[in-house]
Amino acid sequence: MNIPAELRYTKSHEWVRTLEDGVVEIGLTDYAQSELGDIVFVNLPQEGDGVTAGETFADVESVKAVSDVYSPVTGSVTAVNEELLDAPQKINEAPYEAWMIRVQVEEEPQDLLTAQAYEQIVREEG
Repeated sequence: MNIPAELRYTKSHEWVRTLEDGVVEIGLTDYAQSELGDIVFVNLPQEGDGVTAGETFADVESVKAVSDVYSPVTGSVTAVNEELLDAPQKINEAPYEAWMIRVQVEEEPQDLLTAQAYEQIVREEG
């Protein structure tokens, strides 16, 4: 299971990469994509939309089910990875490169997990 140390994680299996000037990228973890199976469709928000920590901002459809994706942060969407709309399988192929959205964060999230803490959650679930 690939869990990069430089990222932060949520209990609902999203990852957060800090960029610059208070902007973060958000995507699905390797564990999440492996549990979902082949992802065939992604529904993403629009640039300029607001997202709220703990609330749904997107959904992904796999061969198994449709699953909600939760925002780990509160802020405004500054970019959407349009490539995923045409090629959602990129999340399966390279989950830590296939970011879903970039968000200008309003406040620093307090409850993000380190790679080590997230690995413990994955072990308990698996």
